[in-house]
Amino acid sequence: MSSAARQDRTPLGLYPDRPGPRLYDRIIEVLRVRHYSRRTEEAYVGWIRRYLEFHGHQHPSRLAEEAANRFLTHLAVKEHVAASTQNQALAAILFLYQHVLEQPLDRIKGVVRAKRPRRLPVVLTPDEVTRVMTHLRGDKWLVAMLLYGGGLRLLEALRLRVKDLDFQRGEITVREGKGDKDRVTMLPQAVIAPLKLHLRQVQQIHQDDLGAGYGRVVLPHALARKFPNANREWRWQFVFPQERRWRNSATGEQGRHHLDESLVQRAVTAAARKAGLTKRVTSHTFRHSFATHLLLAGYDIRTVQELLGHKDVRTTMIYTHVLNRGGRGVQSPADRLQPDPPRER
Repeated sequence: MSSAARQDRTPLGLYPDRPGPRLYDRIIEVLRVRHYSRRTEEAYVGWIRRYLEFHGHQHPSRLAEEAANRFLTHLAVKEHVAASTQNQALAAILFLYQHVLEQPLDRIKGVVRAKRPRRLPVVLTPDEVTRVMTHLRGDKWLVAMLLYGGGLRLLEALRLRVKDLDFQRGEITVREGKGDKDRVTMLPQAVIAPLKLHLRQVQQIHQDDLGAGYGRVVLPHALARKFPNANREWRWQFVFPQERRWRNSATGEQGRHHLDESLVQRAVTAAARKAGLTKRVTSHTFRHSFATHLLLAGYDIRTVQELLGHKDVRTTMIYTHVLNRGGRGVQSPADRLQPDPPRER
């Protein structure tokens, strides 16, 4: 293959000084030209690496359906991975052959499938939500309130930019959510006043950064090339910026990325412990509680599906199983008895 032809196979031109892209460089370039998220990029590269390590670092063009079958079966039988994990590994392998090598695999038959256990989500009562919230402060409280009040995923909340909030309409626009889909959900009235105060403080920090010659933010996709000065505009700044500025080692530019998700996760775990809850509470528990409490309030399941951004209503229906547990509309026969209370020995 000529040098010009090799260059044509580099969609973004990330490695113009190399005679031809290495396999992993090529994978990343194809993922980015198709606008896959960085999370998916990391996951796919990781699974492809493990797939090649499993087969002794052979080039994938020398491997085919049988090799993929053995690797996926190994994950289920030897490593006991969850069904979702095995499916992600399969998606990464199929992406490699179809879009990177342009050698699509035929149907992979005979794979031992990982079992998909049915797990009901952990849901808090409104009182438990209140108890957890009382132990959160500042931006952690605001993030948790958006998770519970708008049904956002944690990264969806952290990646919010100023322009995504519509205070007049009481709406939040979630950009590039799961499955690279945009959606609109509600902005809780309870957070509007504290959120506006928070944004005034963030805006002052941004103005100070601009005065010091910084104040830039990372823009999605190719917007930085189309609008060179947009990364300094207030509307593009993150709603929940980091305390410290990041620095681009190549250009020397500095700006603020969004708050790290681990900080919120640790704060939520600590708050649940202080509230005395024995349930396993994570940031995602607020989203589960959002959906369940809306259904309890009588809202249509299709409305809840749209607010959550679920592709299939069957995903949303898991919350109806939570509603039907215990005393939710069904009385236990034990509660109809009138036994004498047990006597102390």
